[in-house]
Amino acid sequence: MAKPLLDVTKIFQKLSIRKYGPAPLLTRPDTLAQARLLTTSAVLNTNFFNKLPASHLWESITTVSNAGKKRGRAKTVSKKNIKDLNKGQIIGVGKANIVWPGLSAPIIRGKELVEQVQLPEDPDREQKLIALRNTMGFRKFAKLTPLERGWSGSKMPGRSLGPPDPIGDETFTDFDTRVLALKTIVIMKGNFGRKRRLSAFVVTGNKQGLGGFAMGKALEGRVALRKAKNRSAQKLMHIRLFENHTVCHNFFTQFGATKIYVWQKPEGYGLRCHRAIKTICEVIGIKNLYAKVEGSTNVNCVVKAFFLGLIRQKSPEEMAEEKGLHLVQFCKENNYFPKVVASPSECKKAEDISKDEILDFNRYCFQGKVILQKKKYAPFYTKLPSYYTYVVKQEKLRNQPEVRKNLIAEYGEVRSFLADKHPECKQTRPPKKEQQTEDEVE
Repeated sequence: MAKPLLDVTKIFQKLSIRKYGPAPLLTRPDTLAQARLLTTSAVLNTNFFNKLPASHLWESITTVSNAGKKRGRAKTVSKKNIKDLNKGQIIGVGKANIVWPGLSAPIIRGKELVEQVQLPEDPDREQKLIALRNTMGFRKFAKLTPLERGWSGSKMPGRSLGPPDPIGDETFTDFDTRVLALKTIVIMKGNFGRKRRLSAFVVTGNKQGLGGFAMGKALEGRVALRKAKNRSAQKLMHIRLFENHTVCHNFFTQFGATKIYVWQKPEGYGLRCHRAIKTICEVIGIKNLYAKVEGSTNVNCVVKAFFLGLIRQKSPEEMAEEKGLHLVQFCKENNYFPKVVASPSECKKAEDISKDEILDFNRYCFQGKVILQKKKYAPFYTKLPSYYTYVVKQEKLRNQPEVRKNLIAEYGEVRSFLADKHPECKQTRPPKKEQQTEDEVE
């Protein structure tokens, strides 16, 4: 006997009822072709592009995996610059500018019922939207002037933050704050894992002898800088200045592994020192100074060591009382004529001064420390045979500039010591151009 054919109609009805529920409109297909047509049409129109939002799609194109970021492949990733065309547009507000109660306006305003009203069109609406969209995306920051830049390029260290925020009625109008360091710090927590913050180190002053420094930490750079700026205003110190332009005297200071030697300099010398020390001097009001740093150049240690030295400065009277001797100044401006700057109340006698007493002012200011002087090596060309030949040829001229100066100072001209007996031993000078032209005319 032949096997009975499968009833396709019943099978399809069972499958469709199980998956999609009963379909009363699609009953009793007569042929197998109709059944196949019905099965192919029952498909959900979904794909990858309408499952995920636009931000996820952009990340799939413009970002790198975490493993790639660790290996440094995220440096040259193209950044997205998307404009939100819906920004500035409000539902119910368009070109027609119609008031729609319940959509763009309240239904009841006070005790009155708001009605639909046609308002005059805004001709500048499109231009305002275009200008608003042009401000979106990556902004080009204004170029800083050379005076506003920091130590290196446009980085924060070295830049000015302005005066600290006022505290009650107290304002810091004459103050200026400079950034000394801005860096990211990381700490490991048991609950939160690796925690990152920004640390800011600033110094502030009024350029008249007041100055202070402080540190601030926060999750954002602006908050950290503001904290540090306001804290530095609460930790001000008075610094002694000599004639409002330099330090009172030479001194040595140390903090940790940082050693600083500071020299007092006359007006017009300028600031020749470490960049952190230079920034501090500009804020406090020191204009002329030379400083040499030995050891560690860590900014925190340099700043703390320099402030310690400024605070420990002594007046000439205090130094004279401490040593029990007269403090005498010899300077080039006074032709090295001795000038008594300060005297003690009771001066020591020659017998009271011990052999180990430090009488040199620099050694006393530097606390007996000796400055490291690097050995100067001769240039490489001094070892060549051609240099020896050059020295032999220049031997007769080695003192010529000094001899010319002495002759001009003594006789008023360059002449020989035999010029009294032999007048021709004088230096001959060519006549001036004016005399030559007059002689030629005659």
